[in-house]
Amino acid sequence: MPADSNTGMALTLVDGKPADSIPADDRGLAYGDGVFRTMAVRAGKAPLWSRHYTKLSADCRALAITPPDETLLLEDLRHITAGMPDCALKITVTRGSGGRGYAMPGTVIPRRIVAASPLPDYPAEYVAQGVSVRYCRQRLALQPALAGVKHLNRLENVLARAEWHDPSIAEGLLLDTDGAVIEGTRCNLFLVERGNVLITPDLSRCGVAGVTRDAVIELAEKNGMDCRLETVSCERLEAASEVLLVNSLIGVWPVARIEARTWDRFETATRVRKWLHVLADPSV
Repeated sequence: MPADSNTGMALTLVDGKPADSIPADDRGLAYGDGVFRTMAVRAGKAPLWSRHYTKLSADCRALAITPPDETLLLEDLRHITAGMPDCALKITVTRGSGGRGYAMPGTVIPRRIVAASPLPDYPAEYVAQGVSVRYCRQRLALQPALAGVKHLNRLENVLARAEWHDPSIAEGLLLDTDGAVIEGTRCNLFLVERGNVLITPDLSRCGVAGVTRDAVIELAEKNGMDCRLETVSCERLEAASEVLLVNSLIGVWPVARIEARTWDRFETATRVRKWLHVLADPSV
């Protein structure tokens, strides 16, 4: 049965059927052998669906996993949103069941897991007044072969998020082992320099390339704003005129504080938010 929209109860489909478990020999569980994507669904529609599916498919192919057919995922989406039209939707694709050992099974059927949960209720002031963030001690290892891919091995993010319990801190920033700023524990970031130059960290050696990040890069170019992928140090970040956090659930949050550095002007964050609103496709 679809989730009950009145109870806010979560629903999970495994290969299109309601389930609350997967086989113990699933390689996603055993080895983190899979990928996932998370998106906001409102009124039964997933804005930027085609971008999410394209990204999920590309990540699958990066791990030599056959992507699920789009029509199957859209059927799952319609099933879930019949009872929970507003939700946070997570799509996970694992290599499927396999025996012991790292070697890929000769014959394997990928497993798709589609889960819906209530949308997070973030404070309205995060958008209007900005958020406070901190630097995490945990560092991201360099692995160019997996850079950009949203694979299931997210222990670095788990350990980083465990570093603070202060509710006034909305996010933690992750650096790589060379000290370059890469991303937040759950989002990508941008900084503004010289008034109209948008910078986002280069993710060629580690990090996750999010759908919203890619959209902002494209939209900046279309709207006449120079956007560059470059190495970002903590000093460069703190010298920026604005810092923005983005992902598919939060949209755009301006940063008001990093450690002792503060900001109180968020013009670019407002512009980017408007761009994304126009881009969002309600047709799916």
